[in-house]
This record gives sequence, structure tokens and C-alpha cells, in this order.
Amino acid sequence: MIRKIKIPEERIPVLIGRNGSTKREIQKSTNTAISVEDEISIDGESVDVMAAENIVKAIGRGFPPDVAMILCKEENALEIINLPKERKELNRIKSRLIGTKGKSRRNIELLTGTHISVFGKTVSIIGEYEGVRAAYNAIEKLIKGQTHKSVYKFLEESK
Repeated sequence: MIRKIKIPEERIPVLIGRNGSTKREIQKSTNTAISVEDEISIDGESVDVMAAENIVKAIGRGFPPDVAMILCKEENALEIINLPKERKELNRIKSRLIGTKGKSRRNIELLTGTHISVFGKTVSIIGEYEGVRAAYNAIEKLIKGQTHKSVYKFLEESK
């Protein structure tokens, strides 16, 4: 099975890594062959290609390769949330999600045991399914305008 995906141009060097080290590590961990041209092409068995595709998408969404590599384990998942396209609204929501000096994002990560990346017009979450679901719900609540205090309380209760 061959799968072709696109990631932002500025993330391609991160995907490749120094002297191709990151790309080689992904290929070795997932038993796939990855070629980087206009699109990233992933070739291999279906399950392996899906794992490699998630890792590549995670790197494309702003995660460092070491965090993206935890997607090799079956119990971990990647969730991507699209944010509004309108610039003013996008900036407001991104500010709410990140918080002052990253405090809001860090709190959600700590309370859910996940990794969160706010990149471009998306928010991405990596972690175990339960944590990803909790973080997803928390982010949705912040996007809809709920207070940070009520979102943190929701996360603490859902533990």
C-alpha cells in the first residue's frame, strides 16, 4: 500500500532530520519506505503505513520527532482539531489555548497526560486515547468560550 500526504514546507527538514536520521528512524520503527518530494510517499503494509502516516502528520503539525514517535505504540492516538479560518477569531482562540507563556496548554497537558501543539490553523493532541479524549473536550470548551477555571475543574473531575 502506498499513501501520499502533504505537510507544510517548513516542517520537511524536521521530518528528514540531520543527515536523514529522523526519516530513517521512522522507516525502521514502522517497516515502511518513505520518500520526500512534493508530497511525502509512504510504502509498506497497511498497518505500518497508517502508523508512519500518523507520525509524519504529527511532525507536520508541529510536534518534535521524539514526541511524534510515541504514535508507534498502539495505545496512543493523534487528534487534529481545525480552528476557524477568520484571522481575528483564529488569533483569539490560539491565545486562549496557549495562554500566558504557554500556561494554559501546559495545564491541559499535565491534567490529561498528553502533548499538545498549536500550529497554523490546527490544534493537535498526542497521547493515550483517554487523555486525548479529555484534552479534546477541554479544548472544545475553551474554543466555545468557557473560562479556563471551569475547564480545569472539568479535567480534574474527569480524572
